[in-house]
Amino acid sequence: MRLTVYSDYALRMLMYLALKKDGLATIAEIAESYDISANHLMKVAHQLGVGGYVETVRGRGGGLRLAKPIEAIGLAEIVRYTEPDMAIVSCFKPVDAPCAIRPSCVLRRALEKAREAFMAVLEEYSLADLVQPRARLAGLLGIPQTVA
Repeated sequence: MRLTVYSDYALRMLMYLALKKDGLATIAEIAESYDISANHLMKVAHQLGVGGYVETVRGRGGGLRLAKPIEAIGLAEIVRYTEPDMAIVSCFKPVDAPCAIRPSCVLRRALEKAREAFMAVLEEYSLADLVQPRARLAGLLGIPQTVA
């Protein structure tokens, strides 16, 4: 199973914002840190905003920040939000293509169980878990950490 680049970018953006706890981050800043497309990140930021995960602050000095506490953002929740089509094969919904062996297909059942297991593992993680090595991740992304 493979997630789309869109989901990957959404997760990376949320991780960056979780690490940038004390301030706002711009799309350009996030794109530069990960060396990814700012245009793609704009679309991701918009969808995460619509979903209530990210909020924007307009104007000079504005940017993005998390709209929820990091503990309240589940990894499986984000994957479901950014991957509405989790059809591993064409006989899964929403495609639901006809298949001659569907009535006794063990492959379909096996893949369905695999998809459920995949999501069950993701259910165990929140955004807080993804940024546990906070200082190291922040350093790799060039995010200065304030000392309290």
